Amino acid sequence: MNLQQFITVSGIYWDNTMKILKISMLALGTSLCGLAQADVIGIKADVSYWFYDGKAQVKPKSTSLANQTGQDNLLLDPYMDSREYDLDRKGSAQLSLAFEHPIPLIPNAKIRHVNLKTQTENEVLGQPIYDLDIAHTDFILYYEILDNIVDADVGFGATSLNGDVKTLLADPTSSFYKMGKVDIDKTIPVIYGSAGVKLPFTGLSAKGELLYSNFNDTKITDAQAELQYNFIDNLLVDVGLKAGYRILDIKLDDYEKNDLKFNFKGPYIGIDIHF
Repeated sequence: MNLQQFITVSGIYWDNTMKILKISMLALGTSLCGLAQADVIGIKADVSYWFYDGKAQVKPKSTSLANQTGQDNLLLDPYMDSREYDLDRKGSAQLSLAFEHPIPLIPNAKIRHVNLKTQTENEVLGQPIYDLDIAHTDFILYYEILDNIVDADVGFGATSLNGDVKTLLADPTSSFYKMGKVDIDKTIPVIYGSAGVKLPFTGLSAKGELLYSNFNDTKITDAQAELQYNFIDNLLVDVGLKAGYRILDIKLDDYEKNDLKFNFKGPYIGIDIHF
């Protein structure tokens, strides 16, 4: 084989190699696009009731520790603003709505909401130390990376906290207790993940979800795990009953001159519908 023939054969081999490489990359790209795809357009909705208690702390950045007496000659607690207090057992409805589609690269969308309204078990003169009313809403964009017997989603989004915390404070200037209020209006970026497994031919499944953020003096950890039984399971709609446990930790440092810490935890029961 002379030099010219060698160059011709090498060129043909190189062209074929590049074609194979391009086809392989196209196939890989198509597969990755499929990670974001559902088989058809679907809507998932669930409603549950969360029975929660927990702890709360609202700590001013500067606190006077001088002992003074207040109403009815009661000694004002100099450490009242620095302690964590147990929250009453309460209950709130949880709502979740998700939209899934077969369009490549565009993420699926989910919104979750719960209104956290509770107060501390501890009271002074008939008033709770803290009275909380916080609307907690998650806006999530996610991709399906597995969707069969084992399913998994990953994504990102934002959590909105909106409401207020009324606090009973020791007033060193008047030797009385006074009511204060911290307004909360904050939106935080978050990352999201979920994983589940189905037991074929039984209607039983298990699922876990995690939402996390540690950004700009704000830390949120929101984890839940549940078991579900589908009593309706066909091509048109799936309907199931579920029971689970949720833990929500919120920490806001140096927010409105206060360090805020809230922990909510407890079981929930609900119904899940998938169209």
